[in-house]
Amino acid sequence: MTPRIETLSEKKLVGRRLSMSFACYHIGELWRSFMPRRKEITSSVSNDLISLTIYPPNHFADFQPTHEFEKWATVEVTDFENLPEGMEALVLPGGLYAVFHYTGLSTDNSIFHHILGSWLPESDYVLDDRPHFEVLGAKYKNNDPESEEEIWIPIRPR
Repeated sequence: MTPRIETLSEKKLVGRRLSMSFACYHIGELWRSFMPRRKEITSSVSNDLISLTIYPPNHFADFQPTHEFEKWATVEVTDFENLPEGMEALVLPGGLYAVFHYTGLSTDNSIFHHILGSWLPESDYVLDDRPHFEVLGAKYKNNDPESEEEIWIPIRPR
């Protein structure tokens, strides 16, 4: 699987966040708290959902399933005015990303093992310390093997 390499411009996001680890993964709880209220966000750019992860520096260099990170359920917005109560603003910094088109169940982590364990070490890039995210667009279907999404991995040249 070969990604496209893309330079992303800074984006404004609004949503909800939750700290978790891979050992104690509460993604369902996060999305259940966000989805019923997403229509309250009046400045959405599109209908796409963005599942974003902020890992601490060196998270993967010293990987432990119990190490915590911040997971966000968001949408892109034009501005941060009129934030719904209980929602937070986040600026996604721009930069270079490897973008993988993925078809399959979002619970199948083999794609991330491929990206981080095979593609990245063999590429001309290393991980950059910026958020990782998935764009869940019109072809995304939760818990469906035919679901499609884009996986954005922050990179920089070696």
